[in-house]
Amino acid sequence: MSEVKILNSGEKFSHVSVGSLKGFEGKQFVKDAAGETSCEISFGSLPSGQAVPFFHSHKENEENYIILSGAGKFQVNGDVFDVAEGSVIRVATNCDRNLKCTSAEPMVYICIQAKEGSLGGYTMTDAEITERENLL
Repeated sequence: MSEVKILNSGEKFSHVSVGSLKGFEGKQFVKDAAGETSCEISFGSLPSGQAVPFFHSHKENEENYIILSGAGKFQVNGDVFDVAEGSVIRVATNCDRNLKCTSAEPMVYICIQAKEGSLGGYTMTDAEITERENLL
């Protein structure tokens, strides 16, 4: 299992890492290390043929799974469908979910959990172009 490393932080940001995703194993939550206040982000990995060992549901938070590598099956209640690298799966509250790796290589994914229905402004409705000296 990887360990979250705090790389850098300031008054308005935090920079953490779970390390290389190639060879990543297990499940790692980053909320506490990153100081997240609006969502929970976790990295997960499933070896070939393995599934998460339990179904679960959330009362208030939806989850968004982003498959980074590998392929498998995803189940939401009684619906089962194929997922692969590049798949994004949103799962609403109050329903069971699970996933299984069916590819020869491990399935690595990110899960983002946030309160269902809480997204207000986004993209350009919440952003504004600012003027700042580019230090990059």
